[in-house]
Amino acid sequence: MSTRVLITGASIAGNALAWWLSRAGYEVAVVERAPAFRDGGQNVDVRGAGRSVLREMGLEAAALAAGTGEKGTAWIDGRGRIAARFLTAELGQDGPTAEMEILRGDLAQLLFEAARGTARYRFGDHVVAIDQRDDVAIVRFASGATERFDAVLVAEGVGSATRELVFPGENRPRWMHMTMAYFTIPRVAEDDRLWRWYHAPGGRSVSLRPDRHGTTRAMLCVQKPPEGEQDWDVARQKTWLRETFADVGWQGPRVLAGMADTSDFYFDVLRQVRMPRWSKGRVALCGDAAWCVTPLGGVGATLAVTGARVLAGEMIRAASLGTAFGAYDKAMRPMVDKAQGIPRFVPRLANPHSRTGIHILHAILSLTSQPIVARAAARLFGGGDAHEPDLSRYTPQSESMAR
Repeated sequence: MSTRVLITGASIAGNALAWWLSRAGYEVAVVERAPAFRDGGQNVDVRGAGRSVLREMGLEAAALAAGTGEKGTAWIDGRGRIAARFLTAELGQDGPTAEMEILRGDLAQLLFEAARGTARYRFGDHVVAIDQRDDVAIVRFASGATERFDAVLVAEGVGSATRELVFPGENRPRWMHMTMAYFTIPRVAEDDRLWRWYHAPGGRSVSLRPDRHGTTRAMLCVQKPPEGEQDWDVARQKTWLRETFADVGWQGPRVLAGMADTSDFYFDVLRQVRMPRWSKGRVALCGDAAWCVTPLGGVGATLAVTGARVLAGEMIRAASLGTAFGAYDKAMRPMVDKAQGIPRFVPRLANPHSRTGIHILHAILSLTSQPIVARAAARLFGGGDAHEPDLSRYTPQSESMAR
């Protein structure tokens, strides 16, 4: 079975893959386009099977300790008052805010620190060509280096360039009619431990979330069809946001002022990655490069760590790459298909364009936030169902027996 593996991308899925494969005795190299480890990013959560994977890795407690401290979610009305609120401690299980809420960079950092002792990392470089042969994949890097690998695992983002090298034109993105910007702003005394979410007419919203670094994570969102905004330069994107949110109200002025000086501005037009296959020859996709569900799916980090465990587990178990990649696809498709199955009307319903629509949304949320109803609704968020892969296949004992 393959022993020398290249992983492209050093975020959640890539670092988790590096940990599992290097632990199993594979010679693992990880290449990352960024010049150094990227520790930025907004809130993610880990639920269900993802929690089980982190527990098996011995990282669950550390991930909980590194959490954002977010205690629940509140929707804010036009007067700045709480219209509805879900507190995680009252739900008895994960709700809109999960028990394990953590910044993307903090989770990736935990995985990176766990893997870096056995995997070899190369920052500031990326793949420019992959020549697949019957017995090897010859990889050429932007730095000019050429190396031979038994397998290449692509664990990059939604716009993965390496994916396009191997699967040109195969991604059929599903546009979600949502444009979002994320960035960090200074914390003020009034910021609490709730995810505060404010809606304004025109399908606009402003949200503020706590972290453990003494700052606040801000998000600006507009529900609208895509018009190529993701390809604009940063200056144009910020100008458009200032114009779009100029009269939004609530804490909009504070957020726009913080946007001017932020060091981690991220802007994107949301789209899912829809791939008919996740492998070709000696190359396989994992994480957002394979199936990005967007933040609307709510389980991106869970899918990343779960997919990494399944892909690594099948590679360890199987006698050939083809068998491993096929079993990985079969195991993960149900979970991914469920996560991607967001009805097309949901973004519009969740981001009303009229004041009447906002009032109706708040009334529904207020009703469902009542204790009895809220506990039932929490089951929609909690994870852990028949669509998740059977992780017992990948215990050390079962992997050893398979070999």
